[in-house]
Amino acid sequence: MLDFGKYITVAERYQYKAKTQDREDLNHDIVIALAQSQRAKDNNGGGQLSDVAMLRIASYECQKYWRQEKRQLTILSLNTDIEDGDGNSTELLDTVADDKAIDLDAWIDARTWLLGCPRRLIVIAGKRLKGIALNKGEHCYLQRFRKKAQSRLFK
Repeated sequence: MLDFGKYITVAERYQYKAKTQDREDLNHDIVIALAQSQRAKDNNGGGQLSDVAMLRIASYECQKYWRQEKRQLTILSLNTDIEDGDGNSTELLDTVADDKAIDLDAWIDARTWLLGCPRRLIVIAGKRLKGIALNKGEHCYLQRFRKKAQSRLFK
């Protein structure tokens, strides 16, 4: 005789070992496996499944579930539509970063910083960019500016 109440109790103990969306499926798989094992035991002239046997069967079903999960391919297509936090949908391809694209936020920040930057420092930066050697006064000015900037950062 099949005791589905007991099978469901055992299955509920193991269903939390699966992913949230698959818990009900694992629950049903465990109940079916327990019922099939009990029928096989009844056909062979045996009695009821012991509690330990039921737990072992449920554990085996969990292992089988995770083996199947590992074997599934998780390749995404770049044409897949995804949703952002605002409810808008866009293709995954549109979210891939472009190496040649200009970072507008950084560009605006740099431009804003350059507006408040001393002219002499911009001239020194231009010389360093072109590979021209700095004279002693320019080198001292650059070091003094770096020290002042570092002291502001560490305060």
